[in-house]
Amino acid sequence: MTTETFEFQVEARQLLQLMIHSVYSNKDVFLRELVSNASDALDKLRLAALRDDAPDVDVTDLHIELDVDKEARTLTVRDNGIGMSYEEVTHLIGTIANSGTAKFLEELREAKDAAGADGLIGQFGVGFYSGFMVADEVTLVTRRAGETQGTRWTSRGEGTYTLETVAEAPQGTSVTLHLKPADAENQLHDYTSEWKIKEIVKRYSDFITWPIRLLPKPADDGAEAREAETLNSMKALWARPRDEVSDDEYHELYKHIAHDWREPLETIRLQAEGTFEYQALLFVPSHAPHDLFTQGYQRGVQLYVKRVFIMDDCEELLQPYLRFVKGVVDAQDLSLNVSREILQQDRHIRMIQRRLTKKVLATVKDLMTSAPDRYATFWREFGAVLKEGLVTDSDNRDAILAACSFASTHDADEPTTLKSYVERMKDGQDDIYFMTGESRQAIEDSPHMEAFRAKGVEVLLLTDAVDEVWVDAVGEYEGKPLRSVAKGEIDLGGTEDDKSDAEKDAQSEEYAGLLGWMTEHLGEDVKEVRLSSRLTVSPACVVSDANELTPALENMYRAMGQEVPHAKRILELNPEHQLVKALNRAHTEQRDRTELTETAELLHALAVLGEGGRPKEPARFVKLVADRLERTL
Repeated sequence: MTTETFEFQVEARQLLQLMIHSVYSNKDVFLRELVSNASDALDKLRLAALRDDAPDVDVTDLHIELDVDKEARTLTVRDNGIGMSYEEVTHLIGTIANSGTAKFLEELREAKDAAGADGLIGQFGVGFYSGFMVADEVTLVTRRAGETQGTRWTSRGEGTYTLETVAEAPQGTSVTLHLKPADAENQLHDYTSEWKIKEIVKRYSDFITWPIRLLPKPADDGAEAREAETLNSMKALWARPRDEVSDDEYHELYKHIAHDWREPLETIRLQAEGTFEYQALLFVPSHAPHDLFTQGYQRGVQLYVKRVFIMDDCEELLQPYLRFVKGVVDAQDLSLNVSREILQQDRHIRMIQRRLTKKVLATVKDLMTSAPDRYATFWREFGAVLKEGLVTDSDNRDAILAACSFASTHDADEPTTLKSYVERMKDGQDDIYFMTGESRQAIEDSPHMEAFRAKGVEVLLLTDAVDEVWVDAVGEYEGKPLRSVAKGEIDLGGTEDDKSDAEKDAQSEEYAGLLGWMTEHLGEDVKEVRLSSRLTVSPACVVSDANELTPALENMYRAMGQEVPHAKRILELNPEHQLVKALNRAHTEQRDRTELTETAELLHALAVLGEGGRPKEPARFVKLVADRLERTL
């Protein structure tokens, strides 16, 4: 047997030091994490045996053991689960092969309080390292099921660890913590105390489906030793009547499944009986994980068959836009050997998905009316991902829209539903107006909003990237078309200041020469130059044609690798603005066309800047502005 010493990777070393030296309000979480890891190992072994991947392995007494040695001050968490090979120990324990590690370290450093720091443990697969909060040294001994050779890993958390192969190692994994002295001032309890261990297991791990046994201490007087005591009830919470389960028990199950320290925002129970039976216990988190929008995000719904764990992140149980939902689904009539490929075709799974989707959407809709504060939290954290369903799930589009709310010009603080918007529409208004942009402030400052603000017409303010897509996919609500204030021609009408048709015709004739000339000279950049009915203050703005893609949507498609043709936009002029009037007079009087051309370029560039874009040639724009400023001095 050879022993080798290795150095932790840099991020692992930083993480260890933060865990060891940071002051946590509740160091008890280390045992929750180690028990959770042991439970996962037992689940994996049971599943492997059911699928005949480990035919020679005994699975008749799968369990977790807690072994305390008061004299040596050690606590060992042991399981007879799947175990790890030498290579797996090197990869999983010696390094932190997780793209979220840097993010974890950043959040750990920035945690405002100790409770916030506790909540980060487990989110990035670093639960094992929490043992260093309470131990000076950690020893791990493991042997993978089906292999003959084991592995021992040891570290004091000071930058290095040792690895060696061992000939005699039981199947599974044992983690031995050489405990630090109890320190009440630093909230470091005596974890050799049986009552403390029982308290932690009852609080965090009572729902674990495998027995957690506390081994008895040897009798000093030679009397017969007590039997191991099972500390957890092992009752599946989703299978128990609602009145027999406390909210705290539900919350602890959520924390185990989601690796989250915070309590869930909402708990959803569902039980189906009849030809196909299943039970579901789902949770809506109170905050969005950092990687919710990254490729490969692990969904949090676990699939059980007759209380036997099958898989962790069952994608087929919920639509992708509900991927933030955590929980458990326990089906009675599926095969234990079910695979992801089979699930994709299984009609029972599709039926469960439809039912769960409707239940989650109905729950969110109920929150909107029954618990506005909690709904506001939900929408802040998950509104953007829920709106993806408006594009991908046409069957539930109406239910999703009913659960959505949007910022609007009606109220600076309170969002509105589409139903409320329609109820407030002015007489004669046929369209639901909206505008997309990077922020509420940017949209409200846009020239496109001027006429709507002046005439008190409500506009939805949409600032999420998905808003660019779903408005086109949905198209209308209750027969009212969804219409962008930055696309097509707008004619709001309805005030005494509006011009008659004769006055509009006269104005169009007055500006016809200028518009034709500008369309010709700006032809490389604009599709058309026309008079605007949406401007009251600004001299000009650029708009997209009614059927064209917006620049933001063009950029989104290109970012996804899809080439789309560039669409020329329309330049609209405000005929009441003094700059536009002066430009028209200069054109009519046949003044210097070179200077007029530069003025037209500047006007177009200002319109592009006004909507948050950038001129095609920034250097030329700066030069033209500088020249004009010089002439004014």
